[in-house]
Amino acid sequence: MDTTDPFAANIPAPTAARPLLGLTVLVVEDSRFACEALRLLCLRSGARIRRADCLRSARRHFRVYRPTVVLIDMGLPDGNGADLITELNECQPRVEGILAISGDTHLEAQALAAGADGFMEKPITSLGAFQEKVLSVLPVGRRPKGPRQIVDMTVAPDMLAYRDDMAHIADVLDDHITDHTLDYVAQFLSGVARLANDFPMAEAAKALASQRASGRAAASETARIAGLIQSRLSEKIAI
Repeated sequence: MDTTDPFAANIPAPTAARPLLGLTVLVVEDSRFACEALRLLCLRSGARIRRADCLRSARRHFRVYRPTVVLIDMGLPDGNGADLITELNECQPRVEGILAISGDTHLEAQALAAGADGFMEKPITSLGAFQEKVLSVLPVGRRPKGPRQIVDMTVAPDMLAYRDDMAHIADVLDDHITDHTLDYVAQFLSGVARLANDFPMAEAAKALASQRASGRAAASETARIAGLIQSRLSEKIAI
């Protein structure tokens, strides 16, 4: 298995401008739009990024190599991100940093109990906040030496990736809808819609989540989301 640092002398040292230089970040995230934002953050920080869109894909990654840091979405299409966090926390050698990510802040306690080193609330667009959070879970030797200015900038992922996410959820809703499906749709859209500043979609996702939490039927909320998705897919996005 590749542990990412078989020849330590060949790993570039982090710098003030690129504090994550030499790191490999595995992002376990099913949203292409959210992952595009993280790709831009890693690029500007000097880190290499790999992506897994589900638990199964992430486990395949770990059979081949070991990244430095793993960012794990708590809500994935094939299960709970907390399960993967528990597995990685117990695995030896352990990855250097495990960060849970979610748009639902109430999941932070669950993530930390599973063994995560930290939690990041989505949407994640601030370069400075991203760098500081990743560095905070790494050993001192992985951090840049000397003073470092906190960068005050945000990234803006390509809206075409948001359209891909809408197509993904449209496919999910076209299949047999179960309670798990509705919970997944509400969680997925909650984070990605806020990242895209799509407030009507974010409100619709919130309404669906509320109905599900109360145990009431959610046919009208689901229909509203389906209509919004079709509207987004029919819109032309400037390239």
